Amino acid sequence: MILPILQYGDPILRAKGKRIDEIDNRIRELAANMIETMHAAHGVGLAAQQIGEALQLTVLDISPIEDRPSTLKLDGEDADPKTAMPLMLINPEVELHGETELGVEGCLSFPEITADIERAQSVMVRAQTLEGDAIQIEASGFLARAIQHEHDHLHGILFIDRMSSAAKAASSSRLKRLQKETKRGVRHRETLVSETAL
Repeated sequence: MILPILQYGDPILRAKGKRIDEIDNRIRELAANMIETMHAAHGVGLAAQQIGEALQLTVLDISPIEDRPSTLKLDGEDADPKTAMPLMLINPEVELHGETELGVEGCLSFPEITADIERAQSVMVRAQTLEGDAIQIEASGFLARAIQHEHDHLHGILFIDRMSSAAKAASSSRLKRLQKETKRGVRHRETLVSETAL
């Protein structure tokens, strides 16, 4: 089922997600709906907060992205980042590694707004799967960026919090308009979603 994606100005986007102690049918159904919602919106990541649930759950699928390479290891084994998608991460803990780099990001909760965001080049993630198994992920490139963006969502941090002051100033009128529209209940149809939307 495709769910509505909350937009900037909705207070739940600032909520820290609760740890998921029991992975039951509701959580599995929620994850499946999140993947369907993410694909329908042409996004590459979606956090539970973005569909109104303050939980430690995120889904990712970077397979449509051709021009921003990634590497992936699952439990120490090399994996193809394209065929390993979608990833569903429950209660993820993320360690940042390597240098930082700037890269363009957008967000499904911020239609038509993008900015260069500084992120670590690689990450190590410990999380649970939908089956409740522990999984360890090492990622670099665009997948590492997507994981960091979604992990921020799970803690109520938005990509605008990581914008440079100049980028934030340049986007301020659009951000104010989006907040007002959200308060009035106006929803943007996904007319043009950048492929960097997370």
